[in-house]
Amino acid sequence: MSKFNYGAPAELFPAPTRKAKKGGKYRRFDTAADAIRYVVEELPAPMLGGTILETENERVAGDAIRALYDSNDYPLKRSLN
Repeated sequence: MSKFNYGAPAELFPAPTRKAKKGGKYRRFDTAADAIRYVVEELPAPMLGGTILETENERVAGDAIRALYDSNDYPLKRSLN
């Protein structure tokens, strides 16, 4: 993956699940950083595996989203570590 643009607009396609009461709907975000924070901090952990983040010409899924959140390049304050 090339240098990820955390400031680009992003679309989020959470993993479909019958058990998840929170999340699970398509959403648009002003920045990929906001979308990543939403995935990691707000969605139920079991949804991470099938969740897809699209920004510019990149698609990122599952553990790669978590890796972007854990990256030193992630620009927002994290509430989880």
